[in-house]
This record gives sequence, C-alpha cells and structure tokens, in this order.
Amino acid sequence: MKTTDLIGCVGTATALLLISSLIPFVGPFLSFLVPLPFLYFATKFGFLEGAKTLALSLVVVGLIGHLLKYPQLLFLCLEFGIMGLIISYLYHLKLSIGRTITLGTGLMLLVGFVMLSVLGFTRNMGPIELLLNYVSNTLSDTAKIYGNMAANQDKTVELQQYAKALISIVRKTYPALTILGTGLIVWLNVVLSKPLFLAGKLQYPDFGFLDQWRSPEPMVWVVIVAGFSLFLPVGGIRWVSVNVFIVFMTVYAFHGLSIVLFFLNKYRAPAWIRFAVYFLIFFQQIFLLVLALAGLFDQWVDFRRIHQRKAVS
Repeated sequence: MKTTDLIGCVGTATALLLISSLIPFVGPFLSFLVPLPFLYFATKFGFLEGAKTLALSLVVVGLIGHLLKYPQLLFLCLEFGIMGLIISYLYHLKLSIGRTITLGTGLMLLVGFVMLSVLGFTRNMGPIELLLNYVSNTLSDTAKIYGNMAANQDKTVELQQYAKALISIVRKTYPALTILGTGLIVWLNVVLSKPLFLAGKLQYPDFGFLDQWRSPEPMVWVVIVAGFSLFLPVGGIRWVSVNVFIVFMTVYAFHGLSIVLFFLNKYRAPAWIRFAVYFLIFFQQIFLLVLALAGLFDQWVDFRRIHQRKAVS
C-alpha cells in the first residue's frame, strides 16, 4: 500500500466522522458511510493492511476527537471500521447477498454488544441499560431543543409528551430496532460499494440478479407464529413476538422491493419513474407495508413466476 493510499483511506474516514459530528440532522447519516473506505482498502490490499489502516485511523481520530471534545468519534471509527473489514472478509467468502448481509449484521451485533459491555463496565452499567439511557437522553435533549425553539408553551408540552411516548416505544422494541439499524447500515455499504469497486477496478461479488431475490420460504411460519403470539396475554411472549414480527416483516419489505425492481426492469421504466417510485417508498410508510405484504404473499402468488420458470427448466 502506498502512502497516498493510506492517507486517502484515513483522511476519508476522518472527514466523514467530522462532518457527521459537526453538521446537525444530515451529518449523522454520513457516518454510515465510514465502513466504505476500510471495505475498499481491505479488499484491494488485503485484510491485514485494512486492519493496519484502521489502527492508524483510530490514532488520528482519537487525537482529533480529544481536541474537539468529541470522544464518541473514536467509538464510531472503531465500530464502523470493523464493519468495513467484516464485509470485506464476507466478500472473500463469495456468499449470496442474503447470507452476506445476515452474517454481517450478526457479527456487527456481536461486536457492538462487546463494545457496549466494555464501555458499560467503565460506567458500572449493563450494555442494554447503557444503550437505553443513551437513546432516552438523546430523545429528551432533542425534545428540549425543539421546545425552546417553539413559540408557545403548549407546543413545548406536546413535544415533551411525544418524546416520552417515543421513548416508551423504543424501550419495548429496542432489540428489533438495533437489529434493523445494523442490518440497514450493512446493506447500505454493500450496495454503495459496487460503484466504488467498479471505479477502482476491483472485483465486486457476483450476487446474481437482485430483482430475483426472495426470502427463504420457511420464514413465513416464523411470521405466522409471531403474529398469533401477539394476542397472547403473557407479556414476555408478546414482547418477543413484537420484535420478531418487526424484524421479519422488514425482510419481507425488501422481498417486496425486489418484486418492484423486477417489474421496473421488465418494462424498462425510465429513470424519472424509478425515482418517483423509490421516493414514495422512502417517504410514505404505507408503501413499506404494501411491500412487506407483497413479499409475504409472494410465497403463494409468485408475482414474478419464478417457481413456474424453475418447473419448466
């Protein structure tokens, strides 16, 4: 690895972390891209060189975070840097896209749990307690900021009540939210690494035609059992069922998204139609529900006639 390559990787990761911390609202989303430079350089120069680059990045980011009074930068750099290395290793194994994202999500959840355990130990707190306190404090502080900006007192009270309700929901669904958040970040980096690899003339994994992807058929029984368990009077079972139901219905939403992509490709939809469809899916939650139901019922309806083509062949 050349010195310029090393500087490019460290500089890119550091810049993304700084922007994510200094720019409100939009900035935090840019931190999700931090795994990309580590993924790229670990694939190009080898896993060991990627690990060395991550170690150097931690030193640089740690110093900058100490000077700017942003100690969380070091934590983010370590977590997302490890994510980039993990995805690079999974690319080397040449797995399917489903297994790549599933294994990547599972490994990152394990890494996150270990890191939270270590951090919580220093504060005499458990990892779950530490996570919930952080989320609760963040939501409360956000509500206070917007409350101070509000013109009347009624609006301030309304925001505080909304924050309390949201905190209550988070406490009931934090396992599902943690799994989905981690999985979406892994998926985002897998998708965005393709144009990056093509630009750098690196071999991107052959995941096949993504518009043909479908969730495993036995998974439908997990959703059915979780759905019926929601009506049981036992609180612990309902808590588990809610989180399982949310996670697996999100998987079916991606199944439905592959169906939409199939028909957009089949009818060669122009770019503006594709943009409009993706815009509606992203900003209108009702379309996410439609996608999830489409993915669920595709097990029996077979919208793309995949089973029929397999039977003929």
